[in-house]
Amino acid sequence: MAQLWGGRFTKETDKMVYAFNASISFDQVLYKQDIQGSIAHAMMLARQGILTEKEHRLIEEGLKEILREIECGELNITEEFEDIHSFVEANLINKIGEAGKKLHTGRSRNDQVALDMKLYTKIQVEKMDGLLKELLFVLLTIMKEHLHTYMPGFTHLQKAQPTTLAHHMGAYFEMFKRDRHRLKGCLKRMDECPLGAGALAGTTYPLDREYTAKILGFERPTLNSMDSVSDRDYLIELLSHLSIIMMHLSRFCEEIILWNSNEYQFIELDDAYATGSSIMPQKKNPDIGELVRGKTGRVYGALLSLLTTMKGIPLAYNKDMQEDKEMAFDGIDTVQNCIALFTGMLKTVKWKKERMEESAKKGFSNATDAADYLVKKGVPFRDAHEIVGRLVLYCMDKGGAIDDLSMEEFHRVSPIFEQDIFEAVSLKACVERRCTLGAPGKEAMEKVISIYETYFEEEALL
Repeated sequence: MAQLWGGRFTKETDKMVYAFNASISFDQVLYKQDIQGSIAHAMMLARQGILTEKEHRLIEEGLKEILREIECGELNITEEFEDIHSFVEANLINKIGEAGKKLHTGRSRNDQVALDMKLYTKIQVEKMDGLLKELLFVLLTIMKEHLHTYMPGFTHLQKAQPTTLAHHMGAYFEMFKRDRHRLKGCLKRMDECPLGAGALAGTTYPLDREYTAKILGFERPTLNSMDSVSDRDYLIELLSHLSIIMMHLSRFCEEIILWNSNEYQFIELDDAYATGSSIMPQKKNPDIGELVRGKTGRVYGALLSLLTTMKGIPLAYNKDMQEDKEMAFDGIDTVQNCIALFTGMLKTVKWKKERMEESAKKGFSNATDAADYLVKKGVPFRDAHEIVGRLVLYCMDKGGAIDDLSMEEFHRVSPIFEQDIFEAVSLKACVERRCTLGAPGKEAMEKVISIYETYFEEEALL
């Protein structure tokens, strides 16, 4: 068992205790960040005269060689070591000798752990943002292509008012756009470098923390060393944002699952994103949607677990906080995979326009427009509501839609209806008259699409 803190102890740690305490089985994913942070620390130590230039050169070359060996498979990260930090340092000492023992000057594993996790998380948040951007681009493409694809809009899972597929996709565009905004805010708030905080109270060495923060790509160093090593707010915040992303994906998946059903038949999933049944040959199952919906609880669990872990921990660092990594790693990996798979599925969906339009017509989604028609004829809205309610009951008894009624049948319910009612309740007219910003009418949707295009263009200029 390789460990770098044994001077205080007179006998080896119990093997079971060692295994329980070790984190290398999961924190080995931080090897790049650990080496990156160590190189920056060595540069600063040399700049401050704490290391000689020769020692600095040996340490940096040794660390870069370890990185190369890991990535080409020459050096395997083994569970012989307690954590990735001890693995890197032990291999450095083995490679360059005494100079390697000076790397840890002015540094604790506490600020090392905090640094590595922040560096890793920053990269993953940027990757997540890229995945969300791709999903938004797919949504915008669908919106442009389906300005006139009519479908029912729902409340309480009942057909309510007619809308378009473009309008429906726009709702999810707004959700995922907010998700990106939240991630950017999270990234900004975590952009503080903890390196140099030491175990909890800094160090007596003349470290230049502004310098290490700058070369590691942080906006600034942290301002309190106790908070630096015990802060996991950024992970809790990230998991909270990831939970909201998963909630949005899960809602979308629920609709994809419904739309794929025999009862709806709004879409056909691409064969590459569906599965069959081992016993029922007719089945085409929306497994990707169901799995994303299912994995939402997994990400929620990671958030609740970390909140529970942190709620009773006194300052500063405690070993409980080692539990942050597996939860964060799993939550990040899960969300990234879900976004990528969902985007691929959505990109290949075939939209059954005729079926969607037929469904909108048959669900009395134009009933509100019929009531508005009467209001424009001078009928008080409450009376208009009651008249159209009777009209719907008549249609239900007959087994038809409002659009299918004859002028004579309209007059049986109310003499106020005139020939222009047919245009008023047509699906196209019902949608196109809704032209306020944010509504599904073509004019309004084109304005929104233009705003979304500008959103992408402005980002490209940054």
